[in-house]
Amino acid sequence: MSLLADSNNLPGLDRVPIWLNDPANWWGPNGLLARLVEHLALTVVVVVIATLIALPAGLIIGHTNRGVVMVAGLTNGLRAVPTLGLVILLIVWLSPKLPPGRAIPLIVPAGGLPYVVPVLVALVVLAIPPILVNSYAGVQAVDPAARDAARGMGMSASQVLRKVELPCALPLILSGLRSATLQVIATATVAAYAPLLGGLGRFIIDGDQQINNPQAGYPAMLSAGLVIALLAVSVDAALIAVQRVVVSPGVSGRFPARSRSDRGEVPQHT
Repeated sequence: MSLLADSNNLPGLDRVPIWLNDPANWWGPNGLLARLVEHLALTVVVVVIATLIALPAGLIIGHTNRGVVMVAGLTNGLRAVPTLGLVILLIVWLSPKLPPGRAIPLIVPAGGLPYVVPVLVALVVLAIPPILVNSYAGVQAVDPAARDAARGMGMSASQVLRKVELPCALPLILSGLRSATLQVIATATVAAYAPLLGGLGRFIIDGDQQINNPQAGYPAMLSAGLVIALLAVSVDAALIAVQRVVVSPGVSGRFPARSRSDRGEVPQHT
């Protein structure tokens, strides 16, 4: 029997619309909305940490053109790290060494610090490569003539980086940020493998343990997967809108170069 034929017999598949239309599955501390907020909060924290690490490093590497080969090898190695395997490894090795810690709303449940840290580390490792690579690639792609002009105006090296290279590299940097954010949204479901943690992955992990349950099995798993996909599309659209606002129109090319007649100049005939 083919896989397609088997998929038509999955238990509870026809209950997905019913599950999504049940208000009891959306509200409450374990409802879909609460898990969605936890998923978003975890994504924001991971992306912010990864950006604070990768963006300065990428800008410096691109500006100095030093360490590119080493960083390229490092990022390729980080991309090959299996996130779920790293989470499990860190929970086994690192969690027993950490104190329970204090609860932080949406991020750290009571006594959950030993499990939050491994998840954060694993997801930050996932998010660093696209931000780092796009940061130094964006700086390296800046027109050398723009750098020379800035130096000719008396700008220091830091001023060239901040006022010339960074604005010109911003489209590529934001593209890397978008890529990292989408990867984290899709992969943050692994947080549910750790005890006490939530997020939308909670429905998937718990549903796998009771796969034939018509309420908490396949309907919950597929509904959570659908919400994750919609979340990724919505966040990507929001980041595209932010990019249009943040990036200079001259850099993004939204405003085409005007001709001499558009600027009010009268062409001279010889």
